[in-house]
Amino acid sequence: MRTTELVDGFRHSAPYVNAHRGKTFVVMLGGEALANNHFRGILNDVALLHSLGIKIVLVYGARPQIDAGLKAAGIEPAYHNGIRITDEDTLKVIKQVAGATQFDITARLSMSLGNTPMQNAQINLVCGNFVIAQPLGVDDGVDFCLSGKVRRIDSQGLRRQLDNNCIVLMGPIGASVTGESFNLTAEEVATQVAVKLKADKIIGFSETNGLSDENGNAIAELMPNQAIEHLAIMEQNGSACTGTTAFVKASIDACRNGVPRCHLVSYLDDGALLQELFSREGIGTQIVTESAERLRRATISDIGGVLNLIRPLEEQGILVRRSREQLEMEIEQFMLIERDNLVIGCAALYPFEEDNAGEFACLVVHPDYRDADRGSVLLNNIIGQARVRGYSRLFALTTRSIHWFLEHGFNIVEVEALPNKKKQLYNYQRRSKILALDL
Repeated sequence: MRTTELVDGFRHSAPYVNAHRGKTFVVMLGGEALANNHFRGILNDVALLHSLGIKIVLVYGARPQIDAGLKAAGIEPAYHNGIRITDEDTLKVIKQVAGATQFDITARLSMSLGNTPMQNAQINLVCGNFVIAQPLGVDDGVDFCLSGKVRRIDSQGLRRQLDNNCIVLMGPIGASVTGESFNLTAEEVATQVAVKLKADKIIGFSETNGLSDENGNAIAELMPNQAIEHLAIMEQNGSACTGTTAFVKASIDACRNGVPRCHLVSYLDDGALLQELFSREGIGTQIVTESAERLRRATISDIGGVLNLIRPLEEQGILVRRSREQLEMEIEQFMLIERDNLVIGCAALYPFEEDNAGEFACLVVHPDYRDADRGSVLLNNIIGQARVRGYSRLFALTTRSIHWFLEHGFNIVEVEALPNKKKQLYNYQRRSKILALDL
């Protein structure tokens, strides 16, 4: 890596370091991730998050390892409705596998060799009886035996350990009030812990960097209802992966119970965790809390709402005036933020295909809604669209918002940097500043 790349990396990640410091993340490592060659790198990245002041609860699963252990013991795995039936012999194997996994993770996070990411890390790792379990019972006449579910989370105990600068490590076994052990799913443990701690994020790992649409393009963000629809399509197409499906379902439950964001990234992509958390565009899929607001593409029926939003700025001379007829022709270029059926924000992406560029234009947020950085939401969406289209540059013209664009990574350029068609239309009397963002 060149020096400039290193410096740029630090500078671009700084806002995210500041934003994440002091927050609580629940990181769920499934058995597939543990078995992968990048397992050590993931734990190094978890240790880095801890060193940056992020409170970490690390929840591990071990489905493939448990299945291998059962096979070695000559025990045939039994399931009902996708849930493992855990008899006493099966639980013995699960305890052995879970215990060995716990010690492996502990050993990796205790490493402090020189010339490694863990040098001088000095991490205190804590395990304990933070989960109280209860049996699943009988379903359709099938006894799940020692398969259980979460009954209670000792959230106060967890917070004490996190406040003491410890990473809390939790596995797929929980104890009951009667002193029995029960086999739990890592997804349920992670979800319940995140909800009770009011965690800021759950992060999970799969083979791919999040979910993809029908064209194979990564989906950056889904609301819970959209995630449900996407899972249904995956199951119909036979493309659903057990681990991914389980995590997405858990994320939907977590979001609906107050966890703001759940991230899914790939354990096959070295550094995916850091790329997702410390870069503007991310790398995986986020499932986010339902909101009264939604971001969507404009339609012809939105003309009135957009005009009401932009007219005051046009009258002040901040925006170039658009006629209703012009807006009708351009409306498909607009993205909107809608709240309670009211258009409270808009922005447009005008294409200049011949120059492999796009124009970010007509950014407006209603004065009553300018305190939640909705302009950045619109900008990030437009940047994502421009990248999908393969544009190499995004530019904007402004007379008032120069510093806002500079804060978002744009640089001031001269008229000659504009696409040819836009250059011919440039108004030298208006003298708008031209800003560009390399994509």
